[in-house]
Amino acid sequence: MDRFPGQTVSPRRPWVASYPAGVSAEPRPLPHQSLAEMARASALRHGERRACTMVLPNGMEASLTFQEVHERSEAFAAFLRAKGIKRGERVLISLPDCPAYVVCSLGAFKAGVVLVNSNPLYTEHELLEQLRDCSPSVVVGLDKFGDKISRAAQAAGVPLVVLGKVADFFSPLKGALIRTKLRLSREIPAVRGPSVSLASALKQGRADLERHGPVQVPLGRDDVALLQYTGGTTGVSKGAMLTHGNLLANLAQIAEITRGCLNEGDETVLTVLPLYHVFAFTINHLYSFHCGFHNVLVPNPRPLRNLEPALRHKITWTTGVNTLLKGLLREPWFVAQPPRGLKVVFAGGMEVEPAVREGWEERVGSVVVEGYGLSESSPLVTFNPFVPGEGGPRRSMQEAGGAGLPLPGTEVTIVGEDGAALGPGERGEILVRGPQVMLGYWQRPEESQRTLEGGWLHTGDIGTMAESGYLRITDRKKDMIVVSGFKVFPAEVEACIATHPNVADVAVIGVPDERTGEVVRAFVVPRSPPLTAEEVIAYCRPLLTPYKLPRAVAFLRELPKSPVGKTLRRELRAMMALSHPASV
Repeated sequence: MDRFPGQTVSPRRPWVASYPAGVSAEPRPLPHQSLAEMARASALRHGERRACTMVLPNGMEASLTFQEVHERSEAFAAFLRAKGIKRGERVLISLPDCPAYVVCSLGAFKAGVVLVNSNPLYTEHELLEQLRDCSPSVVVGLDKFGDKISRAAQAAGVPLVVLGKVADFFSPLKGALIRTKLRLSREIPAVRGPSVSLASALKQGRADLERHGPVQVPLGRDDVALLQYTGGTTGVSKGAMLTHGNLLANLAQIAEITRGCLNEGDETVLTVLPLYHVFAFTINHLYSFHCGFHNVLVPNPRPLRNLEPALRHKITWTTGVNTLLKGLLREPWFVAQPPRGLKVVFAGGMEVEPAVREGWEERVGSVVVEGYGLSESSPLVTFNPFVPGEGGPRRSMQEAGGAGLPLPGTEVTIVGEDGAALGPGERGEILVRGPQVMLGYWQRPEESQRTLEGGWLHTGDIGTMAESGYLRITDRKKDMIVVSGFKVFPAEVEACIATHPNVADVAVIGVPDERTGEVVRAFVVPRSPPLTAEEVIAYCRPLLTPYKLPRAVAFLRELPKSPVGKTLRRELRAMMALSHPASV
């Protein structure tokens, strides 16, 4: 393959020789010291272009230009200042894909606070656990979930709750129609605790701007910008501390590999994946805003028919996971009229099945580019190389699927159990080093030290690397389950089930599922029969997000254990492969 003229292949980076022409071994750094600076510079460059458009299932839309996002995010930053929120304090945002997320996240960066991403579908129990861990000064959510958010915030001692509305950012007429519909359908619960509406917060912020001018907080690349919660390699949820420099570095790396394929100010991205997930957060949100792309937001992609109005926009690229692509290929309306302007799908979260990738490229005509990443690496680590071509990007390597090549400026090595580097084709743990790798885990110094030992991110993932530098993942983190691209950590589900008074012991594994890739299956040792699967699942339902719920429960007399008493999940997987234990 051609490579960037004059670049030298490092002995530790043989993959550089496989880069497409024009892709450098090192990314061209962005000229900003913080994401706040990036956001302001991009708004100045792109002004009256549309920055984001939220599309509801009924086709109603709300749009903001880059200038409007800038003005509102400046107002949100000023509101935080007026409330006495200082640099480094945390602001948790629990919103679906909507303009409010764009405004508040960029406003948080401008205020110099640390953004904490949170799933708006978390149960009250899950949200409370996250609030207690990160101790935010402010929670921003949607009024549809206002009662849950308010109760969790009060229990965690969070002093300020800001609630947006679905009708925010729509025209007055459309906003009135939406409010009337929601009032009649009684979808908005009463909020018992104190809160302020997002509209009121922005109004207060504008008043503060008039008195004191824009918020100016000195920020550098080493300042923490984001707490992205992840199970890491242990299954215990914790916040990966991503700095402004980490995220800016990953943006520069993405810019390097998309050079010539995505054009600044001339692309429209479809955002179906949730922005609170680091994959969409970095690529769909930050990278799109940096480049001046129009971001079409789908707040609720289920059922998949909800995407149809959004596809009336001329979508040129998107992100997705295997489950999404597979589901769309089964939708008659989508197959009949696929988005012909779509050039590329960036896929992650789980490997795309070959049949899905081939079916997508045949029926839709856009290339599916897979990569590998982790929350701890902002997230992107590797990519399948692609180049501009007639009709859109095409792959520059014959291999399709898998993790691809390490990003420019990134080092990846495979090590054995003794920590020694392995040769081409040998299977071992994947270690990563680069400017996008996190600072560490929030308030967990020992776990941070273990995960970042020797200056390398120990991913816990197992893979092989070809002589060309092409990485393939052969096993996931030892026990992690991936449901529709969402990570489920067995320890969390097990801890929930174990609190049932009739459960003596429990273990959880993932089992294959045609629709979602994997589903959660629980193995329970009951204290005193009878205990039914329905009882176990019903007990978990108010405590766990739906994708974490066990789909089936098997009952055993005892769980397989190691000599030191550790549950042997591998034996449960082997048991599933050989037979089907009794379950309901």
